[in-house]
Amino acid sequence: MGMTKADLIEEVSKVTEMTRKDSEVIVEAIFDSVVRSLREGDKIEIRGFGSFRTRQRQPRVGRNPKTGTRVEVPAKRIPFFKPSKELKDLVNGGVDTGVDDEDGDDGE
Repeated sequence: MGMTKADLIEEVSKVTEMTRKDSEVIVEAIFDSVVRSLREGDKIEIRGFGSFRTRQRQPRVGRNPKTGTRVEVPAKRIPFFKPSKELKDLVNGGVDTGVDDEDGDDGE
């Protein structure tokens, strides 16, 4: 299983030697700030980690999987995370995979 929000709070508590409650306040404040910025259409850049932004999805016609009837799916914004080159390298053990990211920039 992956890391949950509770696991993250516990890890922050251990590393900072703060109470679990204080760590929870910090983690919640960070998440709330990210959500608020994305709602306002802002991009969040964390050097060495990655960036968060929203992408616009166009309206489309979908299908109800049970009935097969057509369903109008409205336009919407979705959150999107793009990892930095540094994060990609760290995840891959510091080895350059030689694969460029989707838009050919440096991963930030």
